[in-house]
Amino acid sequence: MSISEKLVHPATLEDLEKLPPTWRGEIIDGTLYAFPRPRFVHADIEGLITADLKNPFQRGRGGPGGWWILPEPGIQLPRAPEFSPDVAGWRRERMARPPARESAIAVVPDWICEILSRSTASYDNLVKRRFYSEIGVGWLWYVDPRDRSLRVNQLVDGKWVELGLYGEDEKVRAAPFEAVEIDLSEWWEGLDDDNQNENEGKGEASP
Repeated sequence: MSISEKLVHPATLEDLEKLPPTWRGEIIDGTLYAFPRPRFVHADIEGLITADLKNPFQRGRGGPGGWWILPEPGIQLPRAPEFSPDVAGWRRERMARPPARESAIAVVPDWICEILSRSTASYDNLVKRRFYSEIGVGWLWYVDPRDRSLRVNQLVDGKWVELGLYGEDEKVRAAPFEAVEIDLSEWWEGLDDDNQNENEGKGEASP
């Protein structure tokens, strides 16, 4: 199993269902991209980012509300019958209500956050970055546990413009969530060189 699974035919949801249970996949422009499911470090940071944003921006607790914030949502678009960012957000003015039960989301996110790892960094930075600009995602965050950083990008006239690069101990108000200050140091709790390397190594393995 490789990160990009080249098939003779355009990939379908049936191809996704054939992946091992310890792998996840996405289909973009007919290509199936498969990779190991997140390990502890990745999953923990994903949960912390979601928690930092969901209360103020979805529930309106300590913030303005007006968003849906979801970890690993299943999204279906004409060019991508299945893709799932690490965390994504929609303004409620564009998606007033959740889709019907058991239905995939069919609205392009306003904001996406991807957590980089050795096994997915090139995919996130090349394939998905280009795809996200082409479908009109407004803001794209990259969180890199290896150097404990947050990179914030905004789509302007079809091109990504970097708004800021923030380090591990900074407190930031990052677009499009400037209304609330986020303490980045809290994202790295429990992250040290030993467990970081261990989790990164496991992410490279094939079933």
